[in-house]
This record gives sequence, structure tokens and C-alpha cells, in this order.
Amino acid sequence: MSDVEVDSSGSPAASQPGTPEFAIASQTSYARTLFFSTDGLRPGWGIAFYAISFLLLQQIAVQLAWMRNLGDSGLWSMLLEELGDLASAVIPAIVLARVEGRPWSTYGLPGKNAFGRRFWTGVLWGFASMSMLMFALYEAHTFAFGHIMLHGVRLVRFAAFWALLFLLVGLFEEFLLRGYTQFTLTRGIGFWPAALALSGAFGLIHLRNNGEHWPGLLAAAFIGLFCCLTLRRTGNLWFAVGFHAAWDWGETFFYSVPDSGTVFPGHLLNSSRSGPDWLTGGSVGPEGSVLCFLVVAITWIVFERTHPLTGRNRASIPASGAASGD
Repeated sequence: MSDVEVDSSGSPAASQPGTPEFAIASQTSYARTLFFSTDGLRPGWGIAFYAISFLLLQQIAVQLAWMRNLGDSGLWSMLLEELGDLASAVIPAIVLARVEGRPWSTYGLPGKNAFGRRFWTGVLWGFASMSMLMFALYEAHTFAFGHIMLHGVRLVRFAAFWALLFLLVGLFEEFLLRGYTQFTLTRGIGFWPAALALSGAFGLIHLRNNGEHWPGLLAAAFIGLFCCLTLRRTGNLWFAVGFHAAWDWGETFFYSVPDSGTVFPGHLLNSSRSGPDWLTGGSVGPEGSVLCFLVVAITWIVFERTHPLTGRNRASIPASGAASGD
């Protein structure tokens, strides 16, 4: 005898009251909830994936750059390493942009602004700031220009080489620490807390340079914070890239002094420094001088007053960052 109940019309009865409705298939999966929020990949996971991918790719890039002796005291290998570093920073961000459905311009290097007015304005500011520092050291009788060591084709060749290399350095370091990472951390903790954390990291990575000491690390972090300000006020990284590249070019090639503890070949002058380390910067170079902090502070104040925060550039920062104020 069948246990199926029938109604008065002879058809099977409706399901019994209290029968569970299995709607699990229509709910968001646990894995998606774990990794994604309403505005994309959760910041912690995004930073973790980006950092691990970058470190793995960078190891490969360094090995490829130095696997063969290209001559010129390793300068060409250095150039290839910087190119590989840039690729290692960009590739994970491209992948994450696809995963999160964001346009590339979100991370601070919009192609339509590449090497445009903001970049060249940054170049002028970077070289002017470095020149201000070197002339302050000159007036303090701790720096002497010496005489020109390069002429003719060699001068043009090395000037162009260092310009290209420091352009790659500017693109790499600005994007690594103020591109995807700055955008993603801002989503989680706000713009300026993220800027402080990443600028501190920017200072610490200079520990790998020979001759670097804590004043230089602090100066690098301070300069990193200034570059965060330029991102905040301009809406992208092109000013910061130009500033960074010109600062390093002026320091290494034009004024021919140590750059973060390293003196490179192919510089313009046989300049010299003398005096106490707190004033000259010692083995670190001018970035380790107390005058560097003064120059960057002046540059910060002038930039802040000439580049006010507007609704347009504020809109380029994630909402959680905008809430943190300026």
C-alpha cells in the first residue's frame, strides 16, 4: 500500500509544511566571501598575492639580467635589472586588475598621461630640489663642484644612459610602493596610514645599498611621503615618476655625489665633499644631510600650496582613502 497522500481530487498532496527549501545553490560561496568584498578582492589578499608574485618574478629578473657579462662595469646589466624589476611590479598588477575588473589607470599610471605635462613638471621640480640641496651644501662650504670629467660623445652617452636608467627606477619604485599597493591599502586603512606604511617600507629597502645609514633611510621615507602627496594632489603618479627620476639623475650624474650610499661610474664632475657627516651626509651622500630634510620640507610646502586638493583628483582616490582627509 502506498504512503503517498492524496487530496480530495485524487492528486498527490502538496509538500508537507516545514519541508526545508534548499537554497544553498543560490547563495554566495564561502570561498568567494572569504576572498572578495563588495568592491573587489579583499585588500589583505590582494597585497599578499601582489607581494609574493613580485618577489618571485624579481628573483627571475635579477638572474636573467646578470647571467651574462655585458661589459661596461655592469652598467648594462644594471639597466636590464631595473627593466626586469619594473616588469615584476607591473605584471601582478595587470593580473589583479583583470581579477577585480578595474581599469589599469586606477593604479596611478594612466597611459593617456604618459610623459605628458605632469611628468615634465615633476622632472623640473626634482632637478630643482636636488640643485637647491647641492647649492645649500656649497654655501655651507661642504661641497665643491670640481671640474667636468666627460666631454663630447661620452658626455651625451652617459647623460642619456643615466636618464633612461633612472626613468626605469622612477617607474619601478613609484609603481611598486605607490601604485597597486597604495591603492589597495587605501581601500583597507585609508590614504595617509597606507602612505606612512609604504613610505616606511621605501626607506627600509634602501638598507640593501652599501654605505646607507639611518639618516638616509629617514630621508628616503620622507621623500616617499612627498611623492604620496603628489599622488594625492595630481591624481596619478606621473609627477612623482618625473620627480624621482630627475632627483636621482641630478644626484648621480650631474652633481656626481653618492646616491643612497653608492657612487656610480660615468658621472659628470669630480666633485668633492668635506665636513661633518650630519651636514655632508657622509657615505650616504646628500640624502643623509640634515639639509635634505629642510629642502624636502620646503618643496612639500610649496607643492601643497600650488597644487590644492580638488574634487577631480580626490575622486581618483578610493572612498576609504578620501574619508581620511588630507
